[in-house]
Amino acid sequence: QVQLVESGGGLVQAGGSLRLSCVASGRTFSSYAMAWFRQAPGKEREFVAAIGWSDINTHYADSVKGRFTISRDNAKKMVFLQMNSLKPEDTAVYYCAANLATMTSIKDEYDYWGQGTQVTVSS
Repeated sequence: QVQLVESGGGLVQAGGSLRLSCVASGRTFSSYAMAWFRQAPGKEREFVAAIGWSDINTHYADSVKGRFTISRDNAKKMVFLQMNSLKPEDTAVYYCAANLATMTSIKDEYDYWGQGTQVTVSS
């Protein structure tokens, strides 16, 4: 069982930056692929970024490539999402997710989810 808790969301102006954090419980954190998804009002939850059990393998949605960076610290059981050059369309609730099997962009493949943290980007 893994519990995930996100933090770091907030209100920022367009062009600004935020760093989201997700801390996990459980002893096998380093075995999990981790990801960030987001959900805007009235829209489906969508993939943002994923990272394998080592930080060598990462994958990004086209909409955030070059602006967002996912990373992890297995010793601290944490995963991060550095978001730069934020746009109003990045406004959403951001969720951290864990998957024991493999790094993937498919939300149904993820076994554990956090409660989410709100990110609002003003124009």
